[in-house]
Amino acid sequence: MKQNSTTYSEIYEGEMCVAGETIYDSTYWYGETGYKIERTHKLSLDKPTITISIPTTMLNLTQDDCDYIAAEDHILRELKKYFDELNDGIANRNRPDKENGKYYIYSPGGEVIKRNCVYFKEVERRYYSLSDGDRMPEMCVNIMIQVQFPYKKIKKTIQMLTRDLPEAVEWFILEFEVEKLREAVELNRKQEEIREWLRHSDYCAFVADGAILPRKGNSPLPADHAVPFASPERDRIEICGLTGMGVRKGVTVITGGGYSGKSTLLDAISAGIYNHIGGDGREFVVTDDTAVKISAEDGRSVRNVNLSPFIKWLPNDGDVTHFRTDHASGSTSQAANIIEAAGFGAHLFLIDEDRSATNFMIRDDMMKTLIRREPITPFTDRVRQLHGEAGISTVLVVGGSGEYLSVADTVIMMDEFRALNVTEQAKQIYRAAKHIDVGDAAHGVPLDSNAPSGESWFAERRLSTEKFTSYPKESEDAYSGTERLEISDMGFIIIGDEKIDIRNLHNFISFAQITAVGYMLRYLAISCKDTIRDVRQMVDELYDEIGAKGLDFIHSTFFNCGRWLDMPRKCELSAVIFRMRFIDFL
Repeated sequence: MKQNSTTYSEIYEGEMCVAGETIYDSTYWYGETGYKIERTHKLSLDKPTITISIPTTMLNLTQDDCDYIAAEDHILRELKKYFDELNDGIANRNRPDKENGKYYIYSPGGEVIKRNCVYFKEVERRYYSLSDGDRMPEMCVNIMIQVQFPYKKIKKTIQMLTRDLPEAVEWFILEFEVEKLREAVELNRKQEEIREWLRHSDYCAFVADGAILPRKGNSPLPADHAVPFASPERDRIEICGLTGMGVRKGVTVITGGGYSGKSTLLDAISAGIYNHIGGDGREFVVTDDTAVKISAEDGRSVRNVNLSPFIKWLPNDGDVTHFRTDHASGSTSQAANIIEAAGFGAHLFLIDEDRSATNFMIRDDMMKTLIRREPITPFTDRVRQLHGEAGISTVLVVGGSGEYLSVADTVIMMDEFRALNVTEQAKQIYRAAKHIDVGDAAHGVPLDSNAPSGESWFAERRLSTEKFTSYPKESEDAYSGTERLEISDMGFIIIGDEKIDIRNLHNFISFAQITAVGYMLRYLAISCKDTIRDVRQMVDELYDEIGAKGLDFIHSTFFNCGRWLDMPRKCELSAVIFRMRFIDFL
């Protein structure tokens, strides 16, 4: 390599002579381990992406071990320790990474999910000698990293690539403990057993006794000296040899004073849509994996959504069954979020009153008496019908509205992070406040709250693909010849002319998930051939293709977006599509 190289073309395109034949291949071998070096982006030639392929036999893995995402996840976390040590050895706080050099490996949170940076796949073997004869492709674990080359320091670059990197990988292989991997897989299996049990039970979530729910600051780590969770006696169930609080399907209210732990419990239930690693503290907090956090979202775009279950009429004879606006209010946005999530298969809503529109959540008797002409049907009047008619349960954090005590099947009160079942006490308080005799309504629930609403909770969403594009407009009638895709860490996905605000989509767990959604949108936009597409069918087909080809196939080096991708749920991708302003929904 030339001392002042800025293109590093020799690394990407260098000639190799094998048995007298000149070949071009950017995969290099250190013993049995392959290192495939690829350009990350045309503007990042000094920061290549390197995929390390380690034969599973070198880690003593069986075929059965390779069938689990938890095994991939464990290998990534174990290998990361060796790269952290490499970076400690070359770190210099007085110099930026571009001068220092650095190894980048993805740093996951506590969730166990599918990622593009680690996967099992058969790899074609190439040796620089024909004496071994032809070799069949071999099952490898493939780990994607990036390396920042130190600016104009060729000797250090060579050392990083040809000595330090392969030596760290060799030490990882030598010290790898396959039993720890199998322990991680077994933990994941048990979580899946609980999840499967929930699907066929009367429960939508499980919080194990002894779980550590609070987090340490903004980190994914469990808080020090936190109070272990203990389930109320009345709600304690046993699943797969574990005891804990079972959250029944229906309506559950979590209440308590300020800083009592009620939002912490809701956040833990929300996190339970994914499995977690050992030591996370929430390993056995398991939730219906269709659960969606619902909040108000002032200013969001809403396109052709039937809001009639919550909005009876609009000023100027607006059509509530085909509601559309570029700037939704708190109440209409929250209503739209519920209808859209229901249509995409959510069976559980998680709602915190602090993130909700007050006039959507509740309207007490005095306001009902004062305001006779009110278009909004509050959520209190629909939450039980939502369960009875649509099969969707709700868990709400409520600290200031006693009206929800009347519609709750279960009331959990948090007191200094201790959970207490106060359902009967809450019903008595409500009946006394409303002067209701016990015989007037079953369990203290208003007589009409379970009456059929006759509302349509589900709707097919189809979009016109004419303006669903990653090419911005140059003029009224012409699109640019260059695609645009940007993922902002401020909470926006920019594709074509769209700037999609995702700051109030609370179910994203990582920036890598948001990046994946950006690439998914781009792939859908360029691959749409029909003029009209059913959104659910379109998303299902994309996920089938990812299942067959791997998550990384949606990535493109044309865009200077993040390289790491975490698999999002279908509902997150759909929620982003529904927030696009320039496409039409039919």
